[in-house]
Amino acid sequence: MIRGLTFVLAAMLIAFISQPEPANAGKYDAQFRQFLNSDVIPAARRAGVSQATLDRELAGLTPDTSLPGLVGPGGKGAPPKINFQAEFRSPQRYFRNSQFNSLVPGGRRLMKKHAATLKKIEARYGVPKRIILAIWARESGYGGAKIPHDALRVLATQAFMGQRADFFKGELIAALKILQKGDVSRRTMKSSWGGAMGQPQFLPSSYLKYAVDFDGDGKRNIWTSEVDTMASIANYLSEHGWVKGRDWGYEVFLPETLSCTREGPDNRQKISAFVKEGVKRVSGKPFPSQELGQPGNVLLPAGRYGPAFIATENFYVLKEYNESDTYALFVGHLADRYSGNKAFVADWKPMKDTTRGAVRNLQVRLEGLGHDVGGADGLIGFKTRRSIGKDQEKNGFFATCWVG
Repeated sequence: MIRGLTFVLAAMLIAFISQPEPANAGKYDAQFRQFLNSDVIPAARRAGVSQATLDRELAGLTPDTSLPGLVGPGGKGAPPKINFQAEFRSPQRYFRNSQFNSLVPGGRRLMKKHAATLKKIEARYGVPKRIILAIWARESGYGGAKIPHDALRVLATQAFMGQRADFFKGELIAALKILQKGDVSRRTMKSSWGGAMGQPQFLPSSYLKYAVDFDGDGKRNIWTSEVDTMASIANYLSEHGWVKGRDWGYEVFLPETLSCTREGPDNRQKISAFVKEGVKRVSGKPFPSQELGQPGNVLLPAGRYGPAFIATENFYVLKEYNESDTYALFVGHLADRYSGNKAFVADWKPMKDTTRGAVRNLQVRLEGLGHDVGGADGLIGFKTRRSIGKDQEKNGFFATCWVG
């Protein structure tokens, strides 16, 4: 999941509500202090963090044992088990019109409010304003979501007793560097329970690499500055390969003669070649002329049971922000709706819900038949979808590329 930015889905990070301190609060305080003194402080000093910063920020710090997913001091202990009995549903649930209807007006207001600034951001980074605003909406509701946690305490706790101790120790040191530079105060440096900070939900290492001071006040402020937030999102996407002048993708009519097993970024071809195969935009408009000679690929989040798309490389840049097809599609679709607020043309067809366990069992079976499903994790990515389709075709069925 982590590509230098988010630890878990942004929606999960934002939705978590801080719980009261558990009964074992204080149980690990002595071990935690020893961990800071013997492990974190020496490493932080080697990384250039001053003793004055360490004394100021680590004084009196205790672990927050209410955080989910902790395993024990040193990262030792059994990690939480994946609930394979959990219900697995169609991606349709991520695309309720009510969600978009509630986000579109705010995005339009912000486009007007920051029109001149967004024009400058687009010119510098090459990322469309509607994409910037859609990510901002998804990550923190344009800054309206509650992000309640002390980032330093979260990161220190995860480094001390989380499942990825070394990773979070690095993020903790990065957070100390941020505080040392003075871009933000400790009181303002809030994060989710996974350590993702501020309105764009950057981990500290991503902040150091990609956050920018675009309002000119001398501070890179992703907590309270809307301008710095928007520019930082644009810079992140630009640095991860956003192709200027290209869109993220297009909803299309996919003819039955073009198999759903052709899905995936490793099956890219020129968009003009898809047009020759009968692919058409659902809007009735032709593909933009500048796109025809550029590569694209089939994207079918629910196989033949949902809308079909031709995705560009920029769709996968969105996945660098959060490695989820549904996340990237949500962002792209919301960005499109700022203009006409139109839903997908194709319907999400009715399908039976299943469980992650059932999906995993199917993935194991497909692996046994020689298919690359991208890992038997109970989740249906494009490799699993097209493997299902190939098995369906092999057995004489029309490929739907979906469970069932």
